[in-house]
Amino acid sequence: MLAGSLDMCGSTVALALTAASKGEPVVAVCGLCNKCSALVVRKDSEIHKPSDLKGKKIAYVPGTMHHVLLLEVLRRAGLDPEKDVHLTRVDFFDMGQALSQGAVDAFLSGEPYPSLAVVNGYGRILAYPYYGEDVGTINAVMITTRDKIKNNRRLIQQLVNAHAMATEQLKNRPEEWLNLASRFGTDRKVLDIAVGNMELAWDLDKEYIQRAKNLAKRMKELGMISQIPDVDALFDLSFVEEARKNMGK
Repeated sequence: MLAGSLDMCGSTVALALTAASKGEPVVAVCGLCNKCSALVVRKDSEIHKPSDLKGKKIAYVPGTMHHVLLLEVLRRAGLDPEKDVHLTRVDFFDMGQALSQGAVDAFLSGEPYPSLAVVNGYGRILAYPYYGEDVGTINAVMITTRDKIKNNRRLIQQLVNAHAMATEQLKNRPEEWLNLASRFGTDRKVLDIAVGNMELAWDLDKEYIQRAKNLAKRMKELGMISQIPDVDALFDLSFVEEARKNMGK
């Protein structure tokens, strides 16, 4: 997108904050999805609460939203990620195999991988790492660049409007949503388990921005970004405000 090949793309809030902290001209114009994360252990594991992870090997991908949530889980369980557990970098696509073969004791990833582990019989959901008073369930947004907004605002607005209408239709028709999603290659049985942990979204508001500020603060504390960006400048709410008017019509 920064190279100009895309007009808009999806991004986790964590990645958008990282880009903004580096001075990249990204702007979040609408929501994309909430929730979607889960901490998974082996089905036959003796790990029954996060504090049981002490001394265990946990798969993660550095710099992601899931990384932030994993560190938050460990912090709340009183575990030091550098001393009490062994964090092992494993690509999301390989986490299930690593868990099933015993190479790791747990992983924190996004759907459908947690639900896939359950369906395939080797995994069990240990926790959904959402904390309402802090970051909450925010996950991903649609982003563009300042140049795109300046030079082709109408196109970005059309994209936001289309995304908002599609999101509302699929939220009101869950069967249609899951059937369409299954066309991308994920078995419907997996989606039926994952659906409670997935939330379609498009709207943004001041509360969302505050949660993003909380996330930026945690990322700075965790050393994931060197400085906290101007979060208010990262979000442009004018597009969702116009989309709301369009939905009313």
